[in-house]
Amino acid sequence: MDAHPLAPQGLFPNNSRLPALHYRGAFQLPAYGNTAGTLERTFSRNGWSGGWRDGVYNYQHYHSTAHEVLGCYAGRASVQLGGPNGPVVEMKRGDVLVLPAGAAHRSTESSKDFSVVGAYAGGRSYDTCRGRPEEQEAALRQIEEVPLPEADPVLGAEGPLLRHWLVK
Repeated sequence: MDAHPLAPQGLFPNNSRLPALHYRGAFQLPAYGNTAGTLERTFSRNGWSGGWRDGVYNYQHYHSTAHEVLGCYAGRASVQLGGPNGPVVEMKRGDVLVLPAGAAHRSTESSKDFSVVGAYAGGRSYDTCRGRPEEQEAALRQIEEVPLPEADPVLGAEGPLLRHWLVK
């Protein structure tokens, strides 16, 4: 698992307290069957719900009202974190990204079959902010109000998310 601390970058607030987490090979998915369902059931069992299936937008955006998990069940993509100068992670089938509220992200390139399951800690409602000046004041306030999740979306109460996201 890789932790990516993301400092504010212009109009992208990111989350200085909570790093984005990349779980490589978190799921060993079968070649056939409902692989998306496997991720959805695991996330839901660990308190991450309100999900959807799709790709990742190709423009920088973030969610100020919820922590997000993205689980790849098909294809591969390069996903940039933190804004236009942020790191790029290579996401492939079986990988998971956990993004704290405020963490900017976008797909910079992907295979045609790239697909993820997205879900939110505690099933919270999410917004989509694009780094516009008029969003910033409310977004900063909302990010601070998002509670920490009760469990890691992949490994539950004993997972590494809780160690990496301890507030000091």
